[in-house]
Amino acid sequence: MRVMRGWSFPIGRVLGVDLRIHTFFLLLLGIALSYGSVVGSTGGRGFALWLLLLLAVVVREIARAIAAAWFGLELRSLLLLPTGGLMVFANPESTERASSPDVQKRLALVGPLANIGFGLLLAAIVLTVTPGINLLERPWITLPHLLRSAVWINLLLGLVNLLPASPLDGGRLFRGGFAKNGILKGSRASTGLGQMIAIGLILGGLAISNIWLIMIGGFVLIGSHMEDQGILLQNDTDAVKMRDVMLTEFSMLSASDTLEDALQRSVHTLQDVFPVVRGANLVGAVSRQGIVDALQSDGNGYVQGVMTRSFQTAQPDDSLVKTLRRIMSGQVAQMVPILEGDRIVGIITPQNLNHALGLLNQRRRLRQPVE
Repeated sequence: MRVMRGWSFPIGRVLGVDLRIHTFFLLLLGIALSYGSVVGSTGGRGFALWLLLLLAVVVREIARAIAAAWFGLELRSLLLLPTGGLMVFANPESTERASSPDVQKRLALVGPLANIGFGLLLAAIVLTVTPGINLLERPWITLPHLLRSAVWINLLLGLVNLLPASPLDGGRLFRGGFAKNGILKGSRASTGLGQMIAIGLILGGLAISNIWLIMIGGFVLIGSHMEDQGILLQNDTDAVKMRDVMLTEFSMLSASDTLEDALQRSVHTLQDVFPVVRGANLVGAVSRQGIVDALQSDGNGYVQGVMTRSFQTAQPDDSLVKTLRRIMSGQVAQMVPILEGDRIVGIITPQNLNHALGLLNQRRRLRQPVE
């Protein structure tokens, strides 16, 4: 998802949901304009064809967003892709609920059904208003007949997303069947099937000289590969507990320490965030930068005046994935203390997590040929 987001740009915010569009759409725009010049049409019709594809994706994602709200899922952002979209949820509860087989299957069906239903509705309108148009005449998607193209873009987008190929909706529907042999094996089998289907689409497009089929296959192939990499990394992190990556040698500050004393103590450690205790009780957290900022703005004071009291703790046997979800949901700002009973046995900071993820990724790459 991070890679996909890196190749996208924001287009606005609707009802609290950040909308982003992938740069694949710019590639499609260039192809549509070039296609228009090749067939002797105008650039305006090429641009209109591109808008019709964008409209079909928007119809699909509006339906999925409504369904997500119906299931009580809170969206944070939505990334639009030519074959659909990727949702990011606002909290761990929504993420976990969306991952449940029942909700995932229902969300997977909503998108394709919305496109097919919208395509059939357009077909009915076209046949009623202009009965002279032959919707079955080929090519179905062409610049001279944008009304017919609008119908078939929606129908084909809906049908393509029903293919059992990850990361399409059909791949999510069939993943449960593959998972009978284990989550990792099932997920890899699903993405492997997706890659084979993508290659088949590309070869079929080359055989009949259909550029749209080639592009669909290309998008599915890229998406399947990226999902496969994400599944491998997630499998590694699922097996890692907090005790495996937490910092066990760390410094703590007292709530009654002065800021000058706290800054002096922070000079002798590479630690950026410090647990704050009062006696034996954990009462907050403070960063080195927060200490410096407070000294510059208000002068010397006490740590308890600048520490944050909003934090969540974890247990040594908690999953690293759950901790990452907390940070991504914005509920943890600086640090996660690891408690064993009432005793602090370790801490996790954003820098520490980034380092741990890098090491996990390296381990995955080293182990991948063996698997």
